[in-house]
Amino acid sequence: MFHLLLAADPSVPNDVGGKYVAGAYVVFIVLLLVYVAIMAMKLARIERGLGEVAEIAEARNAGAPGAEPTEAPVPTTTHTVTPGPAATAQETRP
Repeated sequence: MFHLLLAADPSVPNDVGGKYVAGAYVVFIVLLLVYVAIMAMKLARIERGLGEVAEIAEARNAGAPGAEPTEAPVPTTTHTVTPGPAATAQETRP
């Protein structure tokens, strides 16, 4: 009975484009799954990198148990300023 009511109503489409709508949903779901998979791989790579950094930090702090962690020594460099080509060119006067 309900089917006859739907068939008589002109505002309800006749399922002509139903397969296209279903196809659009399938494409959307596939793209969504691909996006989630890419984000999961990126998250795994970040977690692996953070684990390596944590291991390095623990190894550095394990060298002196009970001591406060110290900062790495900052190398001191001396910068010499050399004059450019305009300053080294000697003026010749007649």
